[in-house]
Amino acid sequence: MTTMSTDSDIQTTSRGFCCRLCNVNLPNLPSVDQHVKGRKHQTLSTVRSTRKSHEEHSVFVSGIKPEISPTDLTEYFQQFGAVADVIVDKDKGVYAIVQFSETESIQAALACVEHQLKGLKLRVKPREKKEFKLIPKKKNDPQKLQQIFDRLKPELCQLPSVDAQMKLIVERLQLGENEKKARGLVVQLLQEVFVEFFPDSQILLFGSSVNTFGIHSCDLDLFLDLENTKTFQARAKTSTEQAVEGMSDDGRSEDSILSDIDLSTASSAEVLELVATILKRCVPSVHKVHVVSTARLPVVKYHHRELNLHGDITLNNRLGVRNTRFLQLLSGVEERLRPLVFTIRYWAKQKQLAGNPSGAGPLLNNYALTLLVVFFLQNCEPPVLPTVDQLRDMACEEEECVIEGWNCTFPSQPIAVQPSQNTQDLCSLLAGFFSFYAQFDFAGSVISLREGRALPITNFLSQDNDDETMQEGQPSKPEPQRPKLGPLNLLDPFELSHNVAGNLNERSLRSFQKECQEAEKYCRSLRYRHKSTKGKSWGLARLLTPLRDVQQVNPEQLVISIPFKSASLPEALRKELHSAGDGFRLLWSQKVCSAVEVTLTTVLQCHLDASTAAGAEEMDTTAWSLNDSTQSVESQSGSSPRCEAAVGTKRPLSSGSDSSASPRGKKPRLARTGRPEFPPWMCVQKHMVWVGRRKVRRELMKDADCRPEGSCMELESQVTASIAEKEPELKEPLEFKVCPQMVGGTENTRVLLKLEPTRDKAGVFHDFFHFLEAFVPKMVETLLEKGTGSASNETRVASVANNG
Repeated sequence: MTTMSTDSDIQTTSRGFCCRLCNVNLPNLPSVDQHVKGRKHQTLSTVRSTRKSHEEHSVFVSGIKPEISPTDLTEYFQQFGAVADVIVDKDKGVYAIVQFSETESIQAALACVEHQLKGLKLRVKPREKKEFKLIPKKKNDPQKLQQIFDRLKPELCQLPSVDAQMKLIVERLQLGENEKKARGLVVQLLQEVFVEFFPDSQILLFGSSVNTFGIHSCDLDLFLDLENTKTFQARAKTSTEQAVEGMSDDGRSEDSILSDIDLSTASSAEVLELVATILKRCVPSVHKVHVVSTARLPVVKYHHRELNLHGDITLNNRLGVRNTRFLQLLSGVEERLRPLVFTIRYWAKQKQLAGNPSGAGPLLNNYALTLLVVFFLQNCEPPVLPTVDQLRDMACEEEECVIEGWNCTFPSQPIAVQPSQNTQDLCSLLAGFFSFYAQFDFAGSVISLREGRALPITNFLSQDNDDETMQEGQPSKPEPQRPKLGPLNLLDPFELSHNVAGNLNERSLRSFQKECQEAEKYCRSLRYRHKSTKGKSWGLARLLTPLRDVQQVNPEQLVISIPFKSASLPEALRKELHSAGDGFRLLWSQKVCSAVEVTLTTVLQCHLDASTAAGAEEMDTTAWSLNDSTQSVESQSGSSPRCEAAVGTKRPLSSGSDSSASPRGKKPRLARTGRPEFPPWMCVQKHMVWVGRRKVRRELMKDADCRPEGSCMELESQVTASIAEKEPELKEPLEFKVCPQMVGGTENTRVLLKLEPTRDKAGVFHDFFHFLEAFVPKMVETLLEKGTGSASNETRVASVANNG
C-alpha cells in the first residue's frame, strides 16, 4: 500500500485514484503502488524536496546593482552564517537569492535592522513559498494544427501542380535569413561566454539549424568541443611550478571553474552540471536550464526567452556534427530531397506521427523521418541517391574520416557525386514514398542506409552475427554493440549500433503504416494529381489535412494482430530464428500459434471441438522437417539479389523453372506466397472467464508483487479456474471459430487471428473478443519469453503448414 510520505499526493476519485504530483490517473491500489515506486514519481519527489529545502534555507535580496558580484554578496552575508550559494539575476542584476547552510542563519539575517553594501541599502526578506507544480509538456494541438493549415490551404489550392505545392511548403516552413542570423548571434554569445571558463573551447552548430532541413522554431543543437581545453589544462598543470602562485603561465587565474574539475578524468555528467551553471548565471535571456543525464547522449537543455528558442548542448557528439554534414551533402547532390523531406515531415506532424514534446516520446523524430526518405530514394529505380558505401568509394584519400571507430567517409563537395539518372517528378516520388512503406515489413527488417537495403532481422538476433554485420562499418572497434531492436529498426548511416527509431512503440508504427496506406490510396486518385475546376481541395491541400480526434472504425473487423517483436524474444528463440534464416517467419508463426492454442485451452479453458482435435491427430502423422522448409524458402528468395535489396516493394514473379525446383508436394507454393494456411480452431467457451478477472487476480495475489495482466501463465490459469468454479455456466455455450494466418515479406510480419462467432445466443461474443484483443498478444509474448508451450502443438502446426 502507499506509504505515509506519499499519501498527500494520492487522492481518491470517482474512477480510482489521482496523483497530484505527477498529474496521473490510476485505476486501483496496485497501480498506485507501482506508480509511487516508479522513476517519474521518485524523480519529482526528489526535485520537490530539493526545492523546498532551498526555499527554507534562502532569503530574497533586492536593491542591488549590476556591479555587485556574487562574491561581494557572499562575503557580506557570511557574517550571519555559512553561505552555500548565491544566485544573482543575470538579466538586470537588481536582485539575488542567498542560500545559507543552516536555517538559523536566515533568522540572524532577518533580525538585522539595516543591510548596507558598497553604499547600497539592501532589502532582505524571506523566500516566497511556492507550491510545486508539474508543468505538462505541450503536445501537438489538433485545433492549432488546423488553424495553421487553414491559412496555408487556399494558397496550395491555387497552385498549378503538386510539385509547386511542395515547393511552397518549403518556402513557408524553412528557416528565414533573419532567423539564421539571430541563431548565429546566440552561438557567438555562447562562444564568448564559454571560452572564458573553458579556454580554447569551441561551440559547433549541428542538427536542423544547419543541415538544410530546419524549420521555424526548430531546436538550436550545439556541440561543446573541449578537446583543446583539455590540452590547455594539461599544459597549465605542467607549468604551475614555474608560474607565479595562483596564476597560470598565460596569466589566467587558476581560481576559476577549471580549478574545480579535471577534464581528463571528469565524467560527462559533472561537466554538464558546470555547463548548466554557466548558462544559468552568465548568459542573458537563458532560463529553464536543466541537465538530462538519462538521455542516450546526456544534454543540457535551455530556453532563450527573447527568441523563444529551445536548445541543447552536448559533449562528445562528433558523430552528430558528421551526420549534419552528410545531410548537407545529400541536399546539395539532389535538389528534390528538400521538398520531399519538408512535405513528409509536415504530413507526419499533421497526422500526429511525429513531434515528441521535449524530444522524448514514442513518435518519430525528424531525423528518423529524413533517413526514411533517403532510404526510399536509394531504392527507387533507378536510384535517386547513392548508398553510404557508394559515397565512401567516391571520396578521395584526404576526405577519409573515422570517428569513434566508425567509418564516416564521404565526399566533401556535391560535385564529386554523379547526378542521378532518375527523372521522376516530386509528385510521383511523394506517392512512391507512401507506396513503398505502406506494405513494408518493418518487423522482419533492419533498414541500412549504408548498404541501401533492408537487412533480415535474423542477422541481428545473434550477437555473433551482429559483429560480422557491423564490422565493415566499424574498422577499429573490437566489440561492436548490437542496436536496440524495436518495431521499426533504422540504423544510423555511420553509428551502426544506433537504431534512430528505437523510441517507437507498436502503436506508433501501426499509425505510421496505416497513414501511409491511406495516403497511397489517395495518391492513386485523380484528386491528387489534377487541380479541381470547382475549387475543391486537391493535391497536398487534401493530403495534409490534420488527423481528426475521432477515427472511423469498421465494427465488423474482428481480427487480433500479434506483431513480430524481436526485442522481447528470449535468447534461445533468437538463435533458432537466426538459424532459420529467411524461413524465420514460418518458424515464429508456428511458435505463436502454439502459444495461442495454449492460451485458449489451458489458460482460458476453451474446449476444442471434437472435429478439430481429430483433424489435429491426422495432421500429426505428416510431421515435416523445418530445415527442409527453410531451404525451400531460401532457394526461392535467394534467386534474385535485387529483390532482397528492396524489402517492402513488390517482388518480380519467379521464372517458370522455379516451379519445378522441388517435387516435394506443395512446399514451393508455400515458400513463394509466404502465407501458410493454418487450420481454424473451433472453440467452445462455457463460462464468462473475461468478467471480473482483475478483482480475482488481486484476491489471489494478496500481498504478492503486482503483476500486469497476461504476465504469468500460472496466475492467469488460476484466475480462470476461480471464475469457472464460482460463477454459473452460460445457458448456451459460446461457440466461435479462430482462423490464424501468417503475413510477412512484403507486409509487416505478424500473425492475424480472425474470429467469427458460430453460436452466440447469450450475445457475449463481442465482449469476449474485446477482452481477447488485449489479452492474447500479452499472453503469447509471455509464453514465448518463457518457452512455454506444447511440443505436440508445434509439431501439429508445422505439419498443417506443410500441407497447407
